[in-house]
Amino acid sequence: MIFSYQYKLKPTKQQCQVIDNTLEMLRYQYNYQLAQRFDWYEQNRCSIDRCLLICQLPELKEKPNKYSQEKSLVQLKKNRPWYKNIHSQVLQEVPRKVELAFDRWLQGDSNGKKSGRPRFKGVGRYKTFTYKQFKSHNFVGDKIKLSKIGEVKIIAHRPIPDGFAIKTASVTKKADGYYVTLSLEDKTVPTIKPDFDANNIVGIDVGLIDFYVASDKTRIAAPKHLRKAERKLKSAQRKVSRRKKGSNRRLKAIKKLGIQYKKVADTRKDFHFKTAKKLLSKYDVVAVEKLNIKGLSRTRLAKSVHDAGWGQFLSILSNKAENAGKKVIPVKPHGTSQDCSSCGHKVKKLLSQRMHNCPVCHTSLCRDLNAAINIKNRGAHGLKAQIMSSKKSL
Repeated sequence: MIFSYQYKLKPTKQQCQVIDNTLEMLRYQYNYQLAQRFDWYEQNRCSIDRCLLICQLPELKEKPNKYSQEKSLVQLKKNRPWYKNIHSQVLQEVPRKVELAFDRWLQGDSNGKKSGRPRFKGVGRYKTFTYKQFKSHNFVGDKIKLSKIGEVKIIAHRPIPDGFAIKTASVTKKADGYYVTLSLEDKTVPTIKPDFDANNIVGIDVGLIDFYVASDKTRIAAPKHLRKAERKLKSAQRKVSRRKKGSNRRLKAIKKLGIQYKKVADTRKDFHFKTAKKLLSKYDVVAVEKLNIKGLSRTRLAKSVHDAGWGQFLSILSNKAENAGKKVIPVKPHGTSQDCSSCGHKVKKLLSQRMHNCPVCHTSLCRDLNAAINIKNRGAHGLKAQIMSSKKSL
């Protein structure tokens, strides 16, 4: 089992300056190594798809990769001695990030989906660095020892669970200060709990009016965190626009605006965690729709979709279910609102029609509840198929 704990750091002014300098130097190195990749790409590609049988080809340059760029870090420290103030593992994370961004652009991820062209990091855009091999003895009480930075005070609001080892530590600069994220692992924890009940299942249909409607007829209203905070955000944004560019007053206004946005994000995340915990405390299996959130964010409902944060909620729900030895089953969303949950007859209806009325079996109920019941039935069918396939493999 692997999960993460995040703690807030309380560094001194000198330690804050060291962290800021580290992030800035890593940003320079990230941009330099990304430029190397772009130079190779521009010099080795050709827009002509045919040529003469006998022609002179230009000499091709060797493609920069993670390992060649890691080797160049040795010479970097000789040419620029101030880079010796950064831990070697922290510096080695930069080529990995560059390769990941570049490969996603050219080759795509595991599903074949490509990302946009990587962009150079502007001032303040490089916000995280990671210690890949972090020892548990460096975190004792309310202090954590970070190499090249020193012992930093930490708000240890919860202890590390017994049996878990710290694998990595990531330091992040946010609008309201510095945070450290510890990745914890314990291989002895079972992936499925012993008293797992496959029949204890619920289906949920997420929406914009109600955050979700469950197949057990419970529902939670959409909190609309961004909509409620819009007035304060607009006021903070006006103060930024009125300040002179490059001035200290503008920087202070930008920081206050960032804190306001962070409050909205933290409130939404807290709501997602509490909602996920409430579901998993009652059920062993949760069936959800496999939504195309990226596609929905391009519609006129984009603002409300982002405000609801379905993607973050489903990710939190899946992670908490995995840690608790339970399951989240994604199902195809096609037809969940149109198909009757009682007889299966397809009843076409517009989005504005909020009731499901079946002419065949005369079932009448809320369309979201009808969809939740269909999601539950599909999830139960998919779970049975998984169990049967696992038995055959054994």
